[in-house]
Amino acid sequence: MTKNDLFLRAARGESVERTPVWLMRQAGRILPEYRALRGQLSGFKELVETPALASEVTIQPVDALDVDAAIIFSDILVVPDAMGLPYEMVEARGPLFPNVIKTAADVDRLSIPDPEDKLGYVLEALRITKKALNGRVPLIGFAGAPWTLLAYMVEGHGSKTFSKARGLLYTDPKLAHALLAKITATTIAYLQAQVAAGAQVVQVFDSWAGTLPPAHYREFSSRYISEICEALAPLVPVTVFAKGAWFAVEDFAAMPCRTIGLDWTEDPAAVRRAAPGKTLQGNLDPCALYGTPEQVRDATEAMLRQFAGGPHIANLGHGVYPDTNPERVKVFVQTVKGFRG
Repeated sequence: MTKNDLFLRAARGESVERTPVWLMRQAGRILPEYRALRGQLSGFKELVETPALASEVTIQPVDALDVDAAIIFSDILVVPDAMGLPYEMVEARGPLFPNVIKTAADVDRLSIPDPEDKLGYVLEALRITKKALNGRVPLIGFAGAPWTLLAYMVEGHGSKTFSKARGLLYTDPKLAHALLAKITATTIAYLQAQVAAGAQVVQVFDSWAGTLPPAHYREFSSRYISEICEALAPLVPVTVFAKGAWFAVEDFAAMPCRTIGLDWTEDPAAVRRAAPGKTLQGNLDPCALYGTPEQVRDATEAMLRQFAGGPHIANLGHGVYPDTNPERVKVFVQTVKGFRG
């Protein structure tokens, strides 16, 4: 039994007494308790792969920020890692794949793993967290969208352009689809296992959606996200967040996802018109949290008013930035909780 079920009800499109609120990347670097724990470890992957520690970090923002949902602490790149393409997390640089996908043989070598076998540490973290939360707030599971994972697996690291990955879509679309199909099958099994382990909502993050032109997005991304939604929607509400893909709202409107996440450049009223009946999530500019408490309150209230007319989950339009003052985040959360516009 979930004691605070506002987030769940909003995700299902039901009426709520107030707008629920959480933040992407709420479990992490903005919290001093996270930094203290992280400083005791060998690296980021040790934290991700140690269920008790991942659970502890997941719950920290529930205690510190009083948010209405917890999201399991993990990384989208655990999926390619489990498929047989390991990654490293390099301090101050980000993810790095020592090997990348170049040929059909590389794709053939990848597996569609049993989630319990290769990703059991995430599932155990979910089980521990669900028990520790004891119904305080709902628990969110997540995965990266197939295109975003392909982008890293082909490029080998973060990039402003992802020109190698995007180039593959032109030069060898057959290879791209073969890789996307394997990623999608793995992701579906992984998210289904997350639900079995205790996730009550799942979110698909398409972080690099905005690097693609609309035609390529429909061919190489949204069709695979749709497969994921079709498989998961009978189990739990599904949220899709595709940063920079304003042109894909009509695609998402036709999918069985319950919630559409908006980045800070999108117009909530326009998305409401294009996707009637969906719950919308977002979309305060993360940089608004650099302001004074009064400025944060004003920006938050202005954002909330833009979402009038349908179900809404308050969030940022991207993950909270690591140099954000946690006190400003608390102002954001409490402003949402006190708003009755």
